[in-house]
Amino acid sequence: MLNTMQTIRIALAFAVTALPSLAAVYGQGTRDTMPDTWTATDALGRTVPGFAECGPPRADRTVAMFYFLWLGPHARGGPYDISKILDQNPAAMSEPENPLWGPLGSPHHWGESLLGYYDSSDPYVLAKHAQMLADAGVDVVVFDVTNQHTYTDNAKALLDAFARVRKNGGRTPQVAFLCPFWTPAAVVRQLVRDLYEPRVHEALWFRWEGKPLILADPDRIDEGPRYDTSDTPVRLVEGHTLGQSFTATKPLAAVEVRLPTWQATGSAVTITLRDAATGEQRGEQECTGIGDNDWVGLRFDPPLPAGGYAVELSQPRGTIGWWSSGSDAVQGGHAVEDGEPVAGDRSLRLAYRDAEVDRLLATFTFRSPQPDYFQGPTKPNMWSWLEVFPQHVFHNSRGEKEQMSVGVAQNAVGNRLGSMSEPGARGRSFRSDGKDPSPGSVALGLNFAEQFERALAEDPRTVFVTGWNEWIAGLHHEFNGVRQPVIFVDQFDQEHSRDIEPMKGGHSDAYYMQLVSFVRRYKGVRPIPPASPPRHLEINRDFTQWEGVKPVYLDDAGDTLHRDWPGYNDHVRYVNRSGRNDLVLAQVARDNDHVFFHAQTHAPLTRPEGETWMLLLIDTDGQRETGWEGYDVLVNRHRNANGTCSIEENAGGWNWRTVGEAPLSFEGRNLHLAVPKTLLARGGDPLQVDFTWADNIESGEVMSFYTDGDVAPNGRFRYRYTTVPGEVSGEPAAAGE
Repeated sequence: MLNTMQTIRIALAFAVTALPSLAAVYGQGTRDTMPDTWTATDALGRTVPGFAECGPPRADRTVAMFYFLWLGPHARGGPYDISKILDQNPAAMSEPENPLWGPLGSPHHWGESLLGYYDSSDPYVLAKHAQMLADAGVDVVVFDVTNQHTYTDNAKALLDAFARVRKNGGRTPQVAFLCPFWTPAAVVRQLVRDLYEPRVHEALWFRWEGKPLILADPDRIDEGPRYDTSDTPVRLVEGHTLGQSFTATKPLAAVEVRLPTWQATGSAVTITLRDAATGEQRGEQECTGIGDNDWVGLRFDPPLPAGGYAVELSQPRGTIGWWSSGSDAVQGGHAVEDGEPVAGDRSLRLAYRDAEVDRLLATFTFRSPQPDYFQGPTKPNMWSWLEVFPQHVFHNSRGEKEQMSVGVAQNAVGNRLGSMSEPGARGRSFRSDGKDPSPGSVALGLNFAEQFERALAEDPRTVFVTGWNEWIAGLHHEFNGVRQPVIFVDQFDQEHSRDIEPMKGGHSDAYYMQLVSFVRRYKGVRPIPPASPPRHLEINRDFTQWEGVKPVYLDDAGDTLHRDWPGYNDHVRYVNRSGRNDLVLAQVARDNDHVFFHAQTHAPLTRPEGETWMLLLIDTDGQRETGWEGYDVLVNRHRNANGTCSIEENAGGWNWRTVGEAPLSFEGRNLHLAVPKTLLARGGDPLQVDFTWADNIESGEVMSFYTDGDVAPNGRFRYRYTTVPGEVSGEPAAAGE
C-alpha cells in the first residue's frame, strides 16, 4: 500500500492499447468543455459562483460584448502609453507640446494588455480572445464601426481565426456590428459588399429574430443628401418660424434637421413639411426631449413623391434653434425666416427610399443604437451600448424587455458627456454614491458591479457589455465645449478605462473573472458532473482502464498556437513558441488508498524534460489563502528512474517540499499517475479536489496560464472532482443553505 512517504514501483505492461480517437468518442463538431462547471478564485479572493448560486442554464439569455478591431489601422507612431508617460513626467497633462506625447489626434494606449501592445490582426491574440470570451459565456462580439471605418481586413482576420478554433472543435462567440449612430448608410452597404453578400464565414454571424443582427437605425440607411451646415446656430423665438426649402430628386422617406439647444434640456419644437408649390401640409409632428445637436424630423410611409418641399420649425418650448450657414449649400432650396427667403441655408438631411433600402431591410434584423448615456430609448427596437447608472431597459416592438447595457466605466461628468481625463469622470471605482477612495479599489469593479446588478434585477433578454479591448484614445485639446492642454475622451488610465481584457500588471484578470461571475448569475450554469464509483487502477500502460470513468473533463484542442506577429505600429515582433503538449482530456478515479489522474493530449507527448513538463496542480481544501494561488500539491515536477514522479506540498509562494513519490506511466498521447489519498482527502471520503494540468508554463506566474504552453482547463480555471452529493445536485441550493 502507498502512504505519504512511500511508493510502490509498478512494472510497465508490455501491451499498449491507445484510447479511441476523440472523433470516435465524442463525434464531430463542437466539443463541449463545460466551462460553466469550472471553478476559480481570483487574486482578490472572489470565487466564481456555481450551480447552487446561479441555478440551471437559461437558453433565452444572451451576452454581447463590445469589441474593437482598430488596434493598428490608426497608428501614427507609438505605442504611446499614457500611464507610462505620466509615470515618467507627472506634469505632462499640462504640457501639450511635451515630446513624450504623440501627434495631435494620434491614438494613445491607457495601459498594456496581457498580450502586449498587439495589432488587431494577430491570429494568436484573436484565438486567445475567442477562448476567453467563450469560456466566460459571451455569445456575440459586437464590432465597433461607429467611426465610419469597417476595418474589413481585421474583421476577416478575426473571422478566419474564429473559424479555425471551431474547426478544431472549439467554441467562439458569434459576430455583429455597431454602425455609426446618425449616418450608418455607407458603413452598412460596405459591410454588405465585403462580408454579407460574399457570405464570409456565414456560420459566425449572430442572428436575432431569424436574420443577422446589425445595430444601425433602419430609418437612416438610405444614401440621401446630407447638408450639415453647422456654422451658425440660429435661435427660434416664440411667435416666429424658421424654414428651409429643398428639392427631393427621389421618393422622400424622411426629412431631418439638426437642432442646437445650447446644452439646455427639455427643449421641444413643432416640425412641419409643406409642398413648396401649393403650401399644402404633408406632415407635422411635435418633437420633444431634444438633446443638444440632435437630428430630428418626419418620416413618410409610403414615401412622398419627388419634388419641391419646405420644412418649417415653429412653437418652440425651452431653448431651441437650427444650425445654419451663410453659404448656399442645399440644391434647389434656400433658408426661410417667418415665411420669407433669407441668405444661406440650414442643416438638412433627406432620406430616399429605393429598392436597395428595401433589400437591406429584408436582409438584417435592425436595432437602432442609442448613442446617449442619459436619455434612454426614444422608440421601440433600440439598443444601448453604454449608459450611466441606473441604466434604462430597452424594449422591442412587442413590449418585451429586450436589452440593457452594462459598462465598466463611463466618460460622463455629472450629467453631461465628458472626457475620461476630466476630473469627475465615472471610472472603474465610481458608484452612484460616489467614488471609492480606498487603495486598490480600482481592481474591485464597483462601477461594473453596480451596473450588472441592475441588469440582473431587470433581467432583459440581452445584456450588452462595454467593453473588451478598446485600449486607445486620441490625444486632443478640446471636447464637447471643454478645453484643456491635453484631453483623452474614451480612455485615460487604469481607473478611467473600460477594458475587461486582462492587463499586464495592475488589476490583471480581475475584471475577466468578475465578468465570468456575473454572466453565470445571468445565464445560469450546469451542475458539476458526478464521479463514477470507486475503482482500482494499475499504473501501467494499459490506458483502456479509464474507459467508462466519469466525468470526462475536456479541454480545447488546437490551443497551443505559436505566435510570430508584429505588434502595434510594428514596434516589436511578438514571438511565443511555448505551445507544446496540447491537452484535450482529463479523468480522475479513486479507490480506498489512491486518487488516480489521467491526462490525454492531441498528439503524442513530447520527451519528459524540465520542471514544467505535464504538471498536475491540486487544490485540496478550496482555500486560496493556502498554497500557491490556492494549489496545495504539485505533482510531476521531477521524475525518477524508478518510474515515479515527485509529490510536493506547498511551502509558500512557488516553493515546494517533497513529501512522496507517485507511480507514473505515459505513452503516446496518454499519461496517468496515482497520488496517495491521505495527501488529498483530509479525513477520507467524501473527496473533493480542484485540479489543473499544465505544460510548459512559466513557473510561479499564474497569468502565464493564459499565454504560455497549455493548461487544462484554461487560464485561472480548475476542474472539480467531487463525491460530495450537494456539489452534483440537480437542483440549486435553497436560500440559506
